[in-house]
Amino acid sequence: MEKFDYFVIGGGSGGVRFARMAAATGARVGIAEEYRYGGTCVIRGCVPKKLYVYASRFKENFALAESFGWSLGSADFNWATLRDNKEKEITRLEGIYYKLLAGSDVHIFNDRASVSGMNKIKLEGSGQEVEADKVIIATGGWPRPLEVNGQMIGMTSNEIFDLKELPEKLFIYGAGYIALEFASIFNGLGVDVTVGFRGDMILRGFDQQIRERLTEEFTRKNIKLIPKLQLDDLQFKDNKLMIQTPSGMQAAVQEFFSILNATGRVPNTDRLGLEEVGVILDKNKAIQVDKYSKTNLDWVYALGDVTNRMNLTPVAIEEAMCLVDTLCHNKPRPMAYENIATAVFTTPEIGTIGISEDIAQEKGFMVDIYESQFRPMKNTLSDKAFKMYMKLIVDTATDKVIGVHILGPDAGEMIQSVAIAVKAGLTKADFDATMAVHPTAGEEFVTLRQVARSLPKTELKNTG
Repeated sequence: MEKFDYFVIGGGSGGVRFARMAAATGARVGIAEEYRYGGTCVIRGCVPKKLYVYASRFKENFALAESFGWSLGSADFNWATLRDNKEKEITRLEGIYYKLLAGSDVHIFNDRASVSGMNKIKLEGSGQEVEADKVIIATGGWPRPLEVNGQMIGMTSNEIFDLKELPEKLFIYGAGYIALEFASIFNGLGVDVTVGFRGDMILRGFDQQIRERLTEEFTRKNIKLIPKLQLDDLQFKDNKLMIQTPSGMQAAVQEFFSILNATGRVPNTDRLGLEEVGVILDKNKAIQVDKYSKTNLDWVYALGDVTNRMNLTPVAIEEAMCLVDTLCHNKPRPMAYENIATAVFTTPEIGTIGISEDIAQEKGFMVDIYESQFRPMKNTLSDKAFKMYMKLIVDTATDKVIGVHILGPDAGEMIQSVAIAVKAGLTKADFDATMAVHPTAGEEFVTLRQVARSLPKTELKNTG
């Protein structure tokens, strides 16, 4: 029986990073992936999504071009060209992942793997069984199914990139970043988009002003939002979804043939043999791990979305690096989850790091709020009314900037740079002492001087 020091199940960003870095220490490493190397991010997530985001913004850019003197004539969009060029790019990236593994002397198995016993892994396609001192589970997440009238309906983010044709109308169920990013993409490509969700407002957990302003912008773009839409309001018959508008809104029954289920993702732990060997999963089927990514079994570890800690690709990669230090270098290193920046690639974009005003209140901080809203310079020669929004949240006790929130063009790029300052614990005085780069949107962060409002310290809420 073939034996390994480490065997990784799952060929996404986190699994590939661990396999490569562990092999670089001289360990014998195997990795198995049943689909395509690169995982959700590269194959059916971040990378293709960002390419589609770029495609969806050209229409607005063409309109802005006229205000700068360009006459472009008619513009026609071809879905098949975008789809096929996307496939070429992710195939190229997949090849790079494969070459990186092979070049690191990682033993690659193109097969579905599961845990078959203590320190044992079974490769289902070949029937081969191998042994490993440590097994690392890095199988990521999977879209949560949507059930209506006893039927699983709608496509998910796995399939929507590869539609044969661009739909005329699209209904999206969900209000998180995946739902709203696809709403922006297909709206920008000319599709009539409706978004339904169970809550009162989109993007639960984000800063309230960001949520409100994105709602306004979606409305301006004719993306229809239906809040408080429960599963009971949905009916599916004859391959068609019918939506009964909730009470309190204008009564209407809408019909859709194209449906995107974007109600979230669940840990991809089915059929891995984990429960059979005694690995503890939580109620959502996420693998429970300690701060060093170890399960309740000394020989099984897990990282990335399958643990449902913080489901971001860079986080999975850093969890992998921490695990390499812990296992391969005998230098136990836990992952630090504080002050991780993130972006939502809607149009307009969102960039955020740290805490919101609501969370500041919940945690008992006394804070000063600095904010600015203005038309991006690119829009000033046109009649486009959109205003960018930027906010700093400052802890008055320490003067540290503990929250930054951006809505507008290039928010993702800006938050990456600002994240360094927040992670380093810099103060508002440090921001003020930094010279502005003019004219840029980012200079607002170092020129804000007027406190918009102050929030008093509150009693900590009892979370027990």
